[in-house]
Amino acid sequence: MPSGIWVLGVVSMLMDISSEMIHSLLPLFMVTTLGSSALAVGVVEGLAESTALMVKVFSGALSDYFGKRKGLAVLGYAMGTLTKPLFAVASTTGVVLTARLLDRVGKGLRGAPRDALIADIAPAHLRGAAFGLRQSLDTVGAFLGPLLAVGLMLLWANDFRAVFWVAVIPGLLAVALLFFGLREPEHPPTTKRSNPLQRQNLKRLGASYWWVVGIGAVFALARFSEAFLVLRAQQSGVAVALVPLVMVAMNLVYALSAYPFGKLSDRMSHRKLLALGLLFLIAADMLLATGTHWGVVLAGVALWGIHMGITQGLLATMVAATAPADLRGTAFGFFSLVSGLAMLCASVLAGLLWDRLGASSTFHAGAIFCLVAFAGLGWQPDRRTPDA
Repeated sequence: MPSGIWVLGVVSMLMDISSEMIHSLLPLFMVTTLGSSALAVGVVEGLAESTALMVKVFSGALSDYFGKRKGLAVLGYAMGTLTKPLFAVASTTGVVLTARLLDRVGKGLRGAPRDALIADIAPAHLRGAAFGLRQSLDTVGAFLGPLLAVGLMLLWANDFRAVFWVAVIPGLLAVALLFFGLREPEHPPTTKRSNPLQRQNLKRLGASYWWVVGIGAVFALARFSEAFLVLRAQQSGVAVALVPLVMVAMNLVYALSAYPFGKLSDRMSHRKLLALGLLFLIAADMLLATGTHWGVVLAGVALWGIHMGITQGLLATMVAATAPADLRGTAFGFFSLVSGLAMLCASVLAGLLWDRLGASSTFHAGAIFCLVAFAGLGWQPDRRTPDA
């Protein structure tokens, strides 16, 4: 595996430690300290995550236009780090929303160029494994972050704001490692730059790529914000300081499964793997909808993590496989734009159902969207759709 993939993976890990120290506590901070409703949590999470995904369109297109990706990635990681102190000083839901939006703009700036860098660096026969490795290391950070948050909450008597300040440190380390530790591969010189968003360039993406985009959108509808996993854990009677352990469990399973399933995607039908991921998500939704004991909730969260391990790196691999090399940044950007809009709708709907009909209805709705995704897997636009 090229060393650049390891650098990008460790950078992702450090930034996820920083982000998840905050995000694993943020729903509880909003509900218990700021007095926000579940609908407000859903709106904040949906707007934040969809903003990140939509910004990727422009950062990906810029990285294609200039033929340089590292600078945008560094800028995005730096922006995400510098917004962390806003959470520590937030006194209203509006300040939290502002901080989340700025933080996610940074994520959007770095996401598509980083994914395109992985596709540029990794040999074609190792691409699934490369995306899986990056996702695994990213998810190691996603469970270390909540674990650190739990320890500091216990040590500092549930002082949310102090934990948020500590989260700045791993973010700074991520920016430094990316800036000094990664050398971007050389791109072939082009005689003339063209706008990647021009109609003739978008036509080059083809029906197979847009099929992947559509499937990714339906998957996003079925998998709303993980903030609702945190709220469900609180309902099951878990102590406030220990609730982030739910995200530790989910991300630990995610981290352990992403790389093996990434390697498997280099040898196995992509459609079959996506279908398997949907089965795990349906099982998770059913457990989370019907279970009130913390053990049942934990089992549902673990199945959710396996679903993430199967599908997230796989969808990125499918985007890379169906997009021309000189439009990879744009391709990842549009994939994220459509997924972002779907995530916004899903998270707002989840919060609304939670407030009006209860937690069970939120997870039942997710299972219904999984069935819609199954129908999408059965439709094939042309023979070039990636299936192996």
